[in-house]
Amino acid sequence: MRSGPVTRRMLVGAPRGVALFLIVYLGCGVTSCRKDRGTPAWAAPSEGVAIAAESTNPAALALVVGSQEVEVVAGLRFIAYNVENWLTMDRYVNRKLMKSSPKPDSEKKAVIQLLVKHAPDVVGLCEIGEIKDLLEIQQSLKAGGLDLPHVHFMGGSDPVRHLGMLSRYPLRVAGPPVEREFQMNGQTFAMNRGILDAALVAHGKSYRLLGVHLKSKREIEDLDQEAMRIHEARLLRRHLDAIFKSDGAARLIVYGDFNDTRPSTAFKTVTGSYNHPSYLTAIPCRDTRGEAWTHYWALHDIYTRFDFVTVSSALKPDVDFRASRILDDPTWNDASDHRPLLAIFK
Repeated sequence: MRSGPVTRRMLVGAPRGVALFLIVYLGCGVTSCRKDRGTPAWAAPSEGVAIAAESTNPAALALVVGSQEVEVVAGLRFIAYNVENWLTMDRYVNRKLMKSSPKPDSEKKAVIQLLVKHAPDVVGLCEIGEIKDLLEIQQSLKAGGLDLPHVHFMGGSDPVRHLGMLSRYPLRVAGPPVEREFQMNGQTFAMNRGILDAALVAHGKSYRLLGVHLKSKREIEDLDQEAMRIHEARLLRRHLDAIFKSDGAARLIVYGDFNDTRPSTAFKTVTGSYNHPSYLTAIPCRDTRGEAWTHYWALHDIYTRFDFVTVSSALKPDVDFRASRILDDPTWNDASDHRPLLAIFK
């Protein structure tokens, strides 16, 4: 859920997706505060970046991660995860304010251990700072035995928090949606974190993954945070409608931190009409105790389901609904205020 609050005026200008087959460093001067500790300045939006790497062997049916072997079916293991401010910002560490501080090493270690343990083929991440932060995650995973060589990095009008993707399989990156702005209270706004849009092929099957991190629930002076989130949801839905118009059988995974619950207008806007061919089904993940919450807001002691993985009707038959779940490892709270979702496709 964590998000930098929106100032009275946002710089408008949407990112242009770029497919660059080289290592790119984007220096955007990222400095931020947690949602209850200040307001970051807005700057120019980030560019989409794809980083290609040598492909790995997609036919392997087992992975050795650390000292354990993880059985892998000939499908796809996907994790959606808000890693809570993997970036440089002012933050409290052991009740002491640390200026321009990275995510604490103990939290980073917990994130990496969780991901290595569950061995995803693809991971979609929220709350990444700069491209170097995403590459740090990639390198740390590789050091732990999980090699995800293909990278995609995407942002919107928020210069602080971005979307990232790491994949075992080569990624084909789509550009940003045509519609990236909305009008509200006589002002023009751009989507905060944009839409990450990438496609891949695993074991002969195609997947198109779209990641989002919608506007947080933090109140904004003179503006309605819920209305902003609904506007962003509409932009995503229009992008989805364009995809379905060109390919009615598109195999889509639409995931991320929606910062709203399943019955909300924003979430229903994204999933669409129930009986329509373009409807998205939310995978009903639960943890080992049968609970479905994914976010814990410690300040108000609230447990909520904000994170979802949804699929199009063409992909729904391939979902392993029994195996897909919310990961509730004992150290989840050491890593992030969100619990990750594991979706398994046959």
